[in-house]
Amino acid sequence: MVLAPLPNIEPVSFFVIVYVSVFGLKALIPIYIYVLLEISTWGLGYWSICYLYVWAVLALAAGCLRRMESPLGWAVLSGAFGLCFGPLCALTYWAAEGWTFALSWWVSGIPFDLLHAAGNFAMALILFHPCKRILLRLTNHIL
Repeated sequence: MVLAPLPNIEPVSFFVIVYVSVFGLKALIPIYIYVLLEISTWGLGYWSICYLYVWAVLALAAGCLRRMESPLGWAVLSGAFGLCFGPLCALTYWAAEGWTFALSWWVSGIPFDLLHAAGNFAMALILFHPCKRILLRLTNHIL
């Protein structure tokens, strides 16, 4: 909520990547709890329907790269996901409203996708290793 005034600068992509790097696809549990909380807070709309699959796409991509140690590699994945977020969400609009609506929606959102990519890249580059280290330390104390 603190980052809400900033257009498309959000920690969700980052947390999906960190959780999957530590917990594997078990991270889908908190991801979908988040989706349910988003829908219960903001209501159900086209944008919330795309949340049902976009986070799974990122989780699967992160799962394939789970052993990667490079913060730059994680930053590239996170930034690329930010760029792909608009086209991925446009699939919902295509199914509901047709391809012209989906295309116009996606094109009008490209500046936001660029901000999303930049924010995701920077967040992952700076915070991936410290947050992963903290999460691993916490899980070792719990388990």
